Amino acid sequence: MLVCLASFIGILFVRFSYVGAYSRKTVVYLVAFHLFFVMFVWSYWMTVFTSPAIPSKEFYLSNSDKERYEKEFSHERQQQILRRAARDLPIYTTSASRTIRYCEKCQLIKPDRAHHCSACDKCILKMDHHCPWVNNCVGFSNYKFFMLFLLYSLIYCLYVAISVLEYFIKFWTLCRRKSTDNCPKNELTDTRAKFHVLFLFFVSAMFFISVLSLFSYHCWLVGKNRTTIESFRTPTFSYGVDAHGFSLGYSKNWRQVFGDEKKYWLLPIFTSLGDGCSFPTRLVGMDPEQAATGQSEHSRSIGSNQPFPIRPLSESKNRLLDNESQWLENGAEEGVLILIENKF
Repeated sequence: MLVCLASFIGILFVRFSYVGAYSRKTVVYLVAFHLFFVMFVWSYWMTVFTSPAIPSKEFYLSNSDKERYEKEFSHERQQQILRRAARDLPIYTTSASRTIRYCEKCQLIKPDRAHHCSACDKCILKMDHHCPWVNNCVGFSNYKFFMLFLLYSLIYCLYVAISVLEYFIKFWTLCRRKSTDNCPKNELTDTRAKFHVLFLFFVSAMFFISVLSLFSYHCWLVGKNRTTIESFRTPTFSYGVDAHGFSLGYSKNWRQVFGDEKKYWLLPIFTSLGDGCSFPTRLVGMDPEQAATGQSEHSRSIGSNQPFPIRPLSESKNRLLDNESQWLENGAEEGVLILIENKF
């Protein structure tokens, strides 16, 4: 933000020093500059001051379950308590060891894609990462704002660099004559604005290059419907590990973040789909064997138009823990859970 304010002051100084305060070119430059500046600050403000969404109360253990859980020292019995509590919750993913994802600090069953942030000391819905640059967690409630913040940062830096480039080039051909009145009009006089020209160009170009790589990476994540955490730690479903488990197709993935109405996409207002506690999945309507088959076929035919059943979790009958399935222990040495279907 300090760099942003410095560039704001600098661009005004350069514009009024070199072009003139009342020229048409100055007006056009300043109107465009302030438009990008306002959108940049607006998206930055929303990213910083939007509180991260936390799980709803239905994911917290009841007082009785919490008391029984704390009294049990056996991991297997603790998992039985969690399985009973999670039976009616819209949960699809488990831990890598096929156990219920439970947060000991928040004392709640983690919704899909939720993680505990050590900096915020709470579980964040669809947590992407904790960003020190905005001093906030980036997750379900402000991920769109974060994307727009990166976008307008790019546009802002690019605009400043391009608008100053003309004077940056002319800086090397400054008139060295003693009298500024005798200098040709296409040359610049050696004024204090030289520092502003150099500062604006190099800083804006440097930030543009660095932000471009970050923005490109997050565009790739949105297109794949993944978070930064999921790109390093692949989600585990009932049928196994699946990096594409939440992917609904490129277009639908973008709509999950930016919403259905395109007219609001470039505005830092909340339009993301869903409630952050449950998410539609690619293989939601299949049993584990079909899901595994579909997953292997998808990996062999990336780019094909093979449709996958996509329904919200609230409409699905294939929840991780439903009335038609139960989790059993698969041996004391293994300490993992397997899903047994009562109907084939």
